[in-house]
Amino acid sequence: MRIIALLLTLSISSTSIWAQMPSAPAPTAPAAEKHLRNIRQLTFGGDNAEAYWSPNSKWLTFQSNNAAWGLRCDQIFAMEVKKAAGNKNYRPLNISNGKGRTTCSYFMPGNKQIIFASTMAGADTCPPTPELRKGGKYLWPIYDTYDIYVADLKGKITKRLTNSPGYDAEAVLSPKGDKILFTSTRSGDLELWTMNLDGSGLKQITFDLGYDGGAFFNRDGSKIVFRASRPKTADEIKEYRELLQQGLVAPTNMEIYTCNADGSNLHQVTHLGKANWAPFFHPSGKKIIFSSNHHSSKGYDFQLYMINEDGTGLEAITSESIFNSFPMFSPDGKKIAWSSNRNNNGTRDTNVFVADWVD
Repeated sequence: MRIIALLLTLSISSTSIWAQMPSAPAPTAPAAEKHLRNIRQLTFGGDNAEAYWSPNSKWLTFQSNNAAWGLRCDQIFAMEVKKAAGNKNYRPLNISNGKGRTTCSYFMPGNKQIIFASTMAGADTCPPTPELRKGGKYLWPIYDTYDIYVADLKGKITKRLTNSPGYDAEAVLSPKGDKILFTSTRSGDLELWTMNLDGSGLKQITFDLGYDGGAFFNRDGSKIVFRASRPKTADEIKEYRELLQQGLVAPTNMEIYTCNADGSNLHQVTHLGKANWAPFFHPSGKKIIFSSNHHSSKGYDFQLYMINEDGTGLEAITSESIFNSFPMFSPDGKKIAWSSNRNNNGTRDTNVFVADWVD
C-alpha cells in the first residue's frame, strides 16, 4: 500500500512509519504550492492515508485508524468528496467489517464495489505490531495473513480473490477495467503480480530481488509506476532476506521505476537516494508525482515532487508540514488527493486533503 499503502501501509499505516514520526510543529505560513489551489481538508483525526479516487471522480476510498470512530487499527472507508470537504461531522461509509487489519483499498469498475486487503482470515483481532525501529532503521510489517477481498458499499464481502500463504496486498485496478495489479510474496519475494477481476489469470511481472510495491497504472493502462528497493551488496541482500523471513521490510532506500503493463521495458526513473515512494502518473502520462525525503537531513521530512518519466525536470510540489504522501490525480485530471500532517495542531494526525490541480 500502496505501502501503505513508506512511512506508511504500503498501507503505510499497516506497512508504514508515519504513525511513529515525531509530532509535527505548529503550522506556519505555507510556502507557495503553485500547483495546488483551493485546498480542502477531508478527514479530521487519526492516521488517514492511501485515499484513492472512484472512476467517476466523486468518491475516495481510504484507510483510517481514527480512535474517535472506535478503531483499534486500520479499517477501510469511503467518502463522498463534496460532502466531506471541511466537514468535521461527516462520517464516511465503513467498508471493512472491523475484523483484522486492512490496507490499500481501490474502487472496482462501476463505483459500487471496493477491493482491499485484510488479515481477517488470520484472526478477528488486529495483528500484533512488531518492533518497527531496529538498528536505527524504520521497518514495515508484511503480514502473511493479508489477502485481497471485494466488498460492496454496505461493507458486505462479495468475493475473496486470494487465498494462498503469504502477503497479498496493495491492489489497484487498470483503467481498462480488466486487470488487478498487486504485491505478493507467493514466489518468495515481494514482487508485482497481475490477475483478472475474478482472481484468475495470475501472472508475475517483476523478478528482481527487493520490495516492489505501491504500483499504479497510467491512464490508458499501458504502463505501471511503482517503488522498489534493490539490495546490491552481500550485506544488503542478507539483511533484506533476513527481514523478509521475519515479515518485515526496511523502506528507507527506495527508488521509482516504470515498466509496461506486462513487466517489459523496466526503467529506473529516480536516482535520488533515501526513500522515494507513493508514485502516480500525471494526467499527461509524461510525468510522475511521488513522495520523497531525499532532501532531508533528518529523514522524516516527506514532500511531494514531480519528475519527467526520463528522470529529468525534478520539481517540488509541496512545502507545508513534514509529511505529504499518497498523491493521486482524479480520473478526470482536475483534482489531486493526498495525505498530509498539515493543520494538525502539533499532533501526529495525518489527514486526507484534496485540491484543484494547476499545471
